Amino acid sequence: MVFDPTAAPRDHASFMRWYEAQTTWGEGHSYDDHRVCSPALQRWFLEMIETFPPMNGPIASKDYDPFVTDHCCGRDVIYSAFAWSVADTARKRMRELAIKYGLGFYDVSGDPGEILFPGEETASNQRLERP
Repeated sequence: MVFDPTAAPRDHASFMRWYEAQTTWGEGHSYDDHRVCSPALQRWFLEMIETFPPMNGPIASKDYDPFVTDHCCGRDVIYSAFAWSVADTARKRMRELAIKYGLGFYDVSGDPGEILFPGEETASNQRLERP
């Protein structure tokens, strides 16, 4: 998941509560349209879909290959579910683009799941990782 770092709390417990609230998908709009997102999230999305096109929404791919991705777009988050066969490549690309666009990154499937805020790319001791 990528997120607007100004919307997310920085301590782990608060972040996890915020994440749970975000993934109830209760904002009252379609989660298939990237235009509901903040400008930085929209820029991230438009570059991300060059490799991982959306499965749903107004610009959905007609292809059925492992790179087609289920992107859920909220105002402050984009949650992307990838095929396991491309998960490592997708995670790396997601993280790279989050850094490029000044967004936060949460590796939902990681153990521990890295939570990265802008400016912390090389300061591993500042990342919000599970205790």
